[in-house]
Amino acid sequence: MKEKIASLVDESIKELNVFVDDAFISTEEGKKIFNIVLDSEEVIDLNKVTEASRIINKIIDANESLLEDADELDIYSKEKGDK
Repeated sequence: MKEKIASLVDESIKELNVFVDDAFISTEEGKKIFNIVLDSEEVIDLNKVTEASRIINKIIDANESLLEDADELDIYSKEKGDK
């Protein structure tokens, strides 16, 4: 799943110096969540996550079948120090 999402969005978000680190489905409180985790060589501030989210949302809207009937889309950055 990560490869599909990365191939669709990485080129569009590379000018923000971020890339897709992971993409997966989780279930939280009975909801199916489609998670996209962003990473970078530098610290990703909230503004970059917001900008990347806007770009990614447009791409995902055009490729809605990738969401696999998820109830929510959650885009967030990887914490520095995580491997």
